[in-house]
Amino acid sequence: MKKRNSSITVTHQRDKCIGCNYCVEYAPFRWAMSRIDGKSILLDGLAKRGFWSVKISEDEKEANIKAAKACPVKIIQVT
Repeated sequence: MKKRNSSITVTHQRDKCIGCNYCVEYAPFRWAMSRIDGKSILLDGLAKRGFWSVKISEDEKEANIKAAKACPVKIIQVT
């Protein structure tokens, strides 16, 4: 993967996650499921006020957009 010198950000509101696993299916290199609470984890994400976010490279953008669109509770944003 390329370096993350990018202005693309993935944001996740983890508290509202229902554990559907779609994000992991579309972007397994950026998402994982917690064995503790069954919710998704944004890998390398930093928490701030209930939102987790991480800068991503251009080559990760498409997969994360698909993950965001598939999320049934719409708690993933790619900006």
